[in-house]
Amino acid sequence: MKKTVIVGATPNSARYAYLAAERLTAHNHEIVPVGIKKGEVFGKQILPIREKPPVTNVDTITMYIGPRNQADYYDYLLSLQPKRIIFNPGTENEEFMQMARERGIEVMTACTLVLLSIGSY
Repeated sequence: MKKTVIVGATPNSARYAYLAAERLTAHNHEIVPVGIKKGEVFGKQILPIREKPPVTNVDTITMYIGPRNQADYYDYLLSLQPKRIIFNPGTENEEFMQMARERGIEVMTACTLVLLSIGSY
């Protein structure tokens, strides 16, 4: 299945990033949660994004941090060489989207939860 880096991962079950981790896991996608929050989601430790942890064979990055907080991580996220980046509602960032497109990365403005629910993930 599709290895997915969840940017903005959190152990808070009321957050969409948590729901995405739950549903991706239920659909048998490997998740790599990264964020500033400590803890774990569905048996996976949240990796500290500030340390820019190495992740290989990334299919998808799904964004759950707002545009104001993305710039510090542009180079790191692009270095993961994902096939696509999903900008969930509220995370849309034209500057970062253009940088990704220039590197041949598919960019989607969509909701990961909706994509999973309709079988389009």
